[in-house]
Amino acid sequence: MVNVRMQNDIKLPPEQRRNYKNAIDGLFRVYREEGFRRLFSGATTATTRAVFMTIGQLSFYDLVKDLLLNSGYFGDNLTTHFLSSLSAGAIATTLTQPLDVLKTRAMNAKPGEFASQWDIVRYTARLGPMGFFKGYVPAFVRLGPHTILTFVFLEQLRMNFGYLKPEKK
Repeated sequence: MVNVRMQNDIKLPPEQRRNYKNAIDGLFRVYREEGFRRLFSGATTATTRAVFMTIGQLSFYDLVKDLLLNSGYFGDNLTTHFLSSLSAGAIATTLTQPLDVLKTRAMNAKPGEFASQWDIVRYTARLGPMGFFKGYVPAFVRLGPHTILTFVFLEQLRMNFGYLKPEKK
């Protein structure tokens, strides 16, 4: 939460900025000024986001890879791994971006600004459907290469260090 606030502080008018000296200062100030519970604002959304990220990356990587391999046009090679991981990165970004927007709003909110998580959802919905996808391109630019490198390295390690898939019976 402190990290999100520090990143967005520059967008606020000077008189509304929190001006944390560093992350530790931010933690102590939030605790002192807003209370212990405020340290965990957005935690539920962040946890849900992590679940969707895992589903988007792991499940869809395997699904897309299987679809490509079963198409007859692709082999178990770098091209297949790249396309599968690129797709998984795009799907993971699409699944998590609405939660990212809600998490960021919750973490940046002033105490009492929103009565509940549902208030944040309604506020965002008033911006239109694309309000839930604010910052999609920068999120994909960060997540896409990460997902590609992760799975390409994984597959190269698998292929070069002797892991063999069990034979189907």
